[in-house]
Amino acid sequence: MAKHAAGSVGWGHHHLQKRWLLALLLMLSVSTVIAFFIRAAFDSCDRNVSGAVSAGSAIGSARNAIQIADKRASQIAAANPSPLSFMKSKIVLLVSHELSLSGGPLLLMELAFLLRSVGAEVYWITITKPSETDEVIYSLEHKMLDRGVQVFSAKGKEAINTALRADLVVLNTAVAGKWLDAVLKEDVHHVLPKVLWWIHEMRGHYFKLAYVKHLPYVAGAMIDSHITAEYWKNRTQERLKIKMPETYVVHLGNSKELMQVAEDSVAKRVLREHVRESLGVRNEDLLFALINSVSRGKGQDLFLRSFDEALQLIKEKKMQVPPLHAVIVGSDMSAQTKFETELRDFEREVTRGSKNDF
Repeated sequence: MAKHAAGSVGWGHHHLQKRWLLALLLMLSVSTVIAFFIRAAFDSCDRNVSGAVSAGSAIGSARNAIQIADKRASQIAAANPSPLSFMKSKIVLLVSHELSLSGGPLLLMELAFLLRSVGAEVYWITITKPSETDEVIYSLEHKMLDRGVQVFSAKGKEAINTALRADLVVLNTAVAGKWLDAVLKEDVHHVLPKVLWWIHEMRGHYFKLAYVKHLPYVAGAMIDSHITAEYWKNRTQERLKIKMPETYVVHLGNSKELMQVAEDSVAKRVLREHVRESLGVRNEDLLFALINSVSRGKGQDLFLRSFDEALQLIKEKKMQVPPLHAVIVGSDMSAQTKFETELRDFEREVTRGSKNDF
């Protein structure tokens, strides 16, 4: 659902029709994100894996269940015309700050697939990419190519030409704003009136004029919560002396149809059993999970410390509870950060000799 959260500025002669933005906002959900995380091989801080089947075998079985759910989702979609059908043959450019298994890029990929499903012409560019080959980026790009999303460089002439002829340009995250001047240069003002800026961030260091100076002139902004929208409205006015464009709050949730698929009893049971088995967690155990990219701002350290304190309290009160487990999904073994190393050191320290696992 989309509601106004801030005052508007003029959209200019080439403004987008509001119905485009509203329909796009209403169609977004996080169901595909859940599927991506399940499909991706993930690492956790849980070390209790005795007697468990291999993670690869379990995830493979889970994928079969997902395929069943995907097939049923397609049947539901075929029976109900998409509200995005008016986007057929429209040109859409999606601009991502990075391409990874984190929330922002995965949500944008879901939007890309929704648009492709109604016949839109969808292009994808990634602003920041490593110089060497990255397996995750390679896999995600080919997933998009297989679904008809065209992928090319964010810095070439093709990116500029596509932005100029696009019917809609979606900037994903606040930091994507640096692409506007760096690449479009003198053409930036031709593109701004058809930009939908999808903002997820809430931390202070994103409030830089270099990132968001064009924010007042875009067609609209989309933000994940009312608190975040109000924060952006106040901070941009107080710190940067600029105004937010017309802003919509979109709570990322699941549609009724997708929830019906998610509640499929067979798929749900298979996924639950195999994911737990791969982690060495029994059916009667209590499992607490935090699923997002690993960074200090996401609070994984607070999650683990709070879990440890809860265990200590249970021990002191001599409470009778099932075995407890904490798992963090989102680790990248190929690029461990200092923060992730701290989390792993903490896990090894507090679980030594403990029956309750991280």
